[in-house]
Amino acid sequence: MPRSWLIAECVVIYFALPLAYRFSPWRIPALPVLWAVTAYAIWQLSRDPGFNRARLWNASTLASNLPAICLLFVLTAAGMWLLVHIWFSQLEWRFVRQHPLFWGIVMILYPVLDVYPQSILYRAFFLQRYVDLAPNGIAGRWAMILASATAFSFLHIIFRNWIAVVLTFFGGILFAWRYVETGSLLTSSVEHALYGCWLFTVGLGEYFYHGVWPRPKRASILTDHRKRSERSGSTTGLRFPHGSVRSLLFC
Repeated sequence: MPRSWLIAECVVIYFALPLAYRFSPWRIPALPVLWAVTAYAIWQLSRDPGFNRARLWNASTLASNLPAICLLFVLTAAGMWLLVHIWFSQLEWRFVRQHPLFWGIVMILYPVLDVYPQSILYRAFFLQRYVDLAPNGIAGRWAMILASATAFSFLHIIFRNWIAVVLTFFGGILFAWRYVETGSLLTSSVEHALYGCWLFTVGLGEYFYHGVWPRPKRASILTDHRKRSERSGSTTGLRFPHGSVRSLLFC
């Protein structure tokens, strides 16, 4: 495919579509859109003779990488919990406490219905399809990893808050790097699922709810402490429309 067509395709899929979704006046379910674009990515990968289809799973590298993945996850998860505990205490464990059954369903379905399709689209397809747009060597490899992370982060503008965009940029770097290093989409997806499930569990998942319209606003720290001192056990901070948890779609 000509270079100009590849650039146009990349812009449409990874930037124009999220922008159109973000500013759409209609509430469109996010997952069917993700699945449709992922289906296109799978079709293109199946037509690419240079793509090794074994990379779409390749469970052989998971065991050897799992100790490093778990160690990094434990350290990062502890930092995330500390952040929530100090700055967003009103959100801490809220999903688990208020909706334990639905939380359990999310923990099971999220990796399958959301994480793996994203991994195909933002790791396997992106890094294969547009590799010729980057220079050769180490510089080109890191350029592709950063480009993948940027596209993955940009997707999350649909949630209308900067926290989702920032967190997914750093996550996108890690997940793309893991895929490049291991040649295993399964290994990268397991790591992605760990962090995503933890976000929902610890409380930051409220920034990733498709049901959040309009953008959530965090109360000031001063107001939060004042209200907590005046009313023990009161909640402040993010406000969500009634029933938004049940209208959750992941991204």
